[in-house]
Amino acid sequence: MKISAAIITLNEERNIARCIDSLRDIADEILVMDSGSIDRTEEICKEKDVKFFFQPWLGYAQQKNHLNKQASYDMILSIDADEEISQALSMEILALKKECTHGVFALNRLTNYCGTWIYHSGWYPDFKVRLFPKEYVWEGDVVHESLRVPKGITPVFLKGHLNHYSYYSLEQHRKRADYYSSLTAIKYANEGKTVFIGKPVLSAVFRFFAMYLFKFGFLDGIAGFHIARISAASNFYKYKEVQRLKSELK
Repeated sequence: MKISAAIITLNEERNIARCIDSLRDIADEILVMDSGSIDRTEEICKEKDVKFFFQPWLGYAQQKNHLNKQASYDMILSIDADEEISQALSMEILALKKECTHGVFALNRLTNYCGTWIYHSGWYPDFKVRLFPKEYVWEGDVVHESLRVPKGITPVFLKGHLNHYSYYSLEQHRKRADYYSSLTAIKYANEGKTVFIGKPVLSAVFRFFAMYLFKFGFLDGIAGFHIARISAASNFYKYKEVQRLKSELK
């Protein structure tokens, strides 16, 4: 089994070298598709001697599908620039390659949040299908993409961690959370989703307690508190934005 590792990027100079280096032992080729970075992302990729492509942004799903078409091999390892294959996961994948095992594999993502590994808060375990046959396609619209896995196919869950260096600051978390909330709000408004007057507050309160108490976020210490707090605030913002957009459409 040979593997094409596929990464899409935009201004990832802080993460991309670590991501590429973690793939050296397991990937038979490494493909990077950039959508217009203005930092050192392209320079670092070329220094690392990967196959580098430029493609104006098509959306998450279409960008990944376009990149996968450039792959030389039948198995795709889709990885984000802020992720890293751990040593344990690398050994598992090498074992699969030696056994010539094809299939669909889900990787367990472990997130590092401002320097703290998060084992609760609803963020762990976090299995993502990332190793799969080239003919599989990503689907989705403005927000999140998902891999279309044929019916009857059950992914094999690997044990090693896919390390995810998500946020380096609280401000970065808040900005990205609000960005995704804005995209989701647009989607909901276009779909005609109804949001009653108290939805923003109730949704925020529920999100905070769900993450911090019911999903044991308090066991992640102060990081767990901030994750719950920012997630709650962004939930409030999302539904307020839906209300605003729908009022403009009237």
